[in-house]
Amino acid sequence: MSGRSAAWFGAEGRSGMIHRSWMRNQGVTDEVFDGRPVIGIATTWSELVPCNAHLHRVAEAVKRGVWQSGGFPREFPCTGLGETLLRPTAMLYRNLLAMEAEELMRANPLDGLVLLSGCDKTTPGLLMAASSVDLPAIMVTGGPMLSGRYQGRQLGSGTQVWRFEEELAAGTITPAECAVAEGAMARSPGHCMTMGTASTMACLAEALGMQLPYSATWPAVDARRDQTAQRAGQRIVELVQADVRPSSIMTREAFEDAVKVNAAIGGSTNAVIHLAAIAGRLGVPFSLDDVDALGRDVPTLVDLEPSGRFLMEDLCYAGGLPAVMAEIASLLHLARPTVAGGTVADALADAACWNREVIHPFDRPMAPAGSGTAVLRGNLAPDGAVIKQSAASPALQQHRGPALVFESPEEYRAVSDELDIDESTVLVLRYCGPRGYPGMPEVANVGLPRTLLERGVRDMVRVCDGRMSGTAYGTVVLHVAPEAAVGGPLALVETGDEIELDVPGRALTLHVDDDELARRRERWRAPAPAESRGWTRLYTEHVLQADHGADLDFLVGAGGAEVPRESH
Repeated sequence: MSGRSAAWFGAEGRSGMIHRSWMRNQGVTDEVFDGRPVIGIATTWSELVPCNAHLHRVAEAVKRGVWQSGGFPREFPCTGLGETLLRPTAMLYRNLLAMEAEELMRANPLDGLVLLSGCDKTTPGLLMAASSVDLPAIMVTGGPMLSGRYQGRQLGSGTQVWRFEEELAAGTITPAECAVAEGAMARSPGHCMTMGTASTMACLAEALGMQLPYSATWPAVDARRDQTAQRAGQRIVELVQADVRPSSIMTREAFEDAVKVNAAIGGSTNAVIHLAAIAGRLGVPFSLDDVDALGRDVPTLVDLEPSGRFLMEDLCYAGGLPAVMAEIASLLHLARPTVAGGTVADALADAACWNREVIHPFDRPMAPAGSGTAVLRGNLAPDGAVIKQSAASPALQQHRGPALVFESPEEYRAVSDELDIDESTVLVLRYCGPRGYPGMPEVANVGLPRTLLERGVRDMVRVCDGRMSGTAYGTVVLHVAPEAAVGGPLALVETGDEIELDVPGRALTLHVDDDELARRRERWRAPAPAESRGWTRLYTEHVLQADHGADLDFLVGAGGAEVPRESH
């Protein structure tokens, strides 16, 4: 026998007998121990993760493909993370998923991996784990939901939640109408069908070369989703035989292309954190400056909510991600490999666009080059902050106004209905970062005060060290680093201070002189840790800042797939 799993199933004596005999209680025949590749199907299925609740079906399709190609598939569970239900945020547990999955991958008799994900933290979490172990791997995302339908119009998951919230507060719709819309918004299995973080990370997994071409966009209930999964099962056996590992696919060039694709699709700002974390596991140099520099030459081509009009079904039928990548092919590294077996150029060879309203041509983009995620710096964000330009109001991207400071989103929501402010105010929410909340939740795009909504105002500048859902929109400065909880300048802002946002100039400035800031720093005291035990304590003691991907400091870098010592 050859291969990593031979240390288990090919062993002689008592050790081999134990491994084989206990596996036989599942009714497998002798042939599975003949040296064929053992393929681990890492699934984040859970009924507590609505986006991933159909992954058992996807796993069955993967198994068919593995058996067809002469492998031995074994499905195993990893932590399911759903941003829709988990409190305080699924981001608090992304690193836990990555750590658990890494250990399971290393400790079991596996030669290759198929990664089944859906909701937005499960995709980067499994890619981080696979990067650390560096066994041959391929990703299969669960696919987006069908487009929402309500009163004759499309509804996008997440995005329309924020809009209904505003309209409800403004009194332009009723609670009964909202209740009906809830069911119309999420009407099939799958993840968000807007260009939220789940759709963004599915697209970027394909752009990185870790998913088969077209597989990011097939709806969850489309038969071609299962066909893609079956092909992935076939392909992973070939990847094991050729010893093709994530480190040979997710190179520096792959990350450069992923940033450019994120700009072209109008992708989520959360992708910046996740790409940084994955790159950190692989030892690939990657920084916020790369995000800004690489995205400046790329126009936004995909007209999807929250930045545009359409949904993931429309992108799928318009030609999928290959059609988008073909439009920016001159900016990509076409010779790099993918898990499909050829190069990026091969993956794009047959790409065609069937709907120019959904995927705009390069020379007639939806938004001009440089209109994607921008990285801001200044005395309020020395290590950087980000803003999604395509989801922000153009008139607010150069703005100066007085700060109104809140220590948490809960503090803001408790008084927001009574606030009597104007739209020039800059709302500041702090202590929402990796350590501060903890977990860096998606709370930065707080709803506007009722008084402004009733006057027809629908946007204002918000500044936060937390995150925003990829399905959301607004002029919201995110991921301010260092965060307030570790003494970043955001902790020193006082109500009434002037804050200036200059997106074209890539600047975020607090107009308070250095001497005054020094006096405030002497008075500042760090908040008490959020928890004294368990995972949250480990997380808060070791989490890195947003500009470094918010991974745990002791998990950066590859761990390898060396076979652990046996216990028998």
